[in-house]
Amino acid sequence: MNTGLKSKVVLITGASGGIGRATARAFAEEEAKLVLQGRRNMEIIKQLQKELPVESLEVRADLTRERDVQNLFERSYERFGGVDILVANAGIWLDEDIPIHKMSLDQWNRTITTDETSVFLCCREFFRLLKRTEPKNASLVIVGSTAAIFGEEGHVDYAAAKAAITYGFTLSLKNEIVRIVPSGRVNAVCPGWTITRMTEKSIHDEDLVKKALQTGAIKKIARPEDIATTIVFLSSDKLAGHISGQIVTVAGGMEGRVLHFPEEIDITRI
Repeated sequence: MNTGLKSKVVLITGASGGIGRATARAFAEEEAKLVLQGRRNMEIIKQLQKELPVESLEVRADLTRERDVQNLFERSYERFGGVDILVANAGIWLDEDIPIHKMSLDQWNRTITTDETSVFLCCREFFRLLKRTEPKNASLVIVGSTAAIFGEEGHVDYAAAKAAITYGFTLSLKNEIVRIVPSGRVNAVCPGWTITRMTEKSIHDEDLVKKALQTGAIKKIARPEDIATTIVFLSSDKLAGHISGQIVTVAGGMEGRVLHFPEEIDITRI
């Protein structure tokens, strides 16, 4: 199927992660040009570049620093003349469960800055660049999480940050982008539990896996490619040209979160 993404310039943040790499490969299959942002694991991105059959630019940037984000988009402009598609994918998730009464302000601030403020900075520079280059089409795909929809016990910092970008950002920016690019679109993707480097420790916890899989119709954990193909679809003006302001959950029919196993419930309290 023709996605119309050939030669489009796609900037992917968090390109060294599992979803980021899968997304880069998926866009490369469509012959797009890529800007791959990373912060610490640049060797992974350099290796990814060797595998991709398309022109790409790797940029080290701390997305919580305003100047780094400005430089990221300026280098993209210098190399490719603009950015057609932004995939705001970068983020952190701390694997230790910490309830709010034990959570430090430092942890809260770190997560909000990394998962929310960095998206604000990237979206702001993307819109500024669109204003400068005036492309015919433009697309922004924000990578949220099912934590934004259902919450996540022990991870209120992550759930709050992802909810902000999934709802507040997406629904506001889909109205703002058309003031700059009349056919511009903004959508969000909310992955459920996906096999990535961030979640690999949890994959080996059999009880946790069973608990997670009780919440969805399709009894399996997502692969990064499941998320990547959805991002490509939403980015394509050929395939999704009349879709904007939508939040697409990629979580196997997930309906909620199981809080307790049956054996943990004391029916004498009912």
